[in-house]
Amino acid sequence: MSFLLSCPFCGPRPVDEYAYFGEVTKRPGPSPTLRELTDYVYFRDNVAGVQREWWQHRSGCGEWFLAERDTRTNEVLEVILPEPGRNSPA
Repeated sequence: MSFLLSCPFCGPRPVDEYAYFGEVTKRPGPSPTLRELTDYVYFRDNVAGVQREWWQHRSGCGEWFLAERDTRTNEVLEVILPEPGRNSPA
């Protein structure tokens, strides 16, 4: 897989400079059931189409960001910074 991904801080770079951390998911509430927690940790939608994903520019500035990417073509539609207090990569 080879395509360019644009870091919000460094600009376009080859995708092998980045670490992929999966699609953005909604965290369960403060007291999740075992089923909710299992679904959150282990199961992904894995859509064939557009999805929002976590990326880190590992070989560059080290910053985290979100990319909206079409998984069928690897076309990156949008790159944005995460909002404080919402969806953490950890």
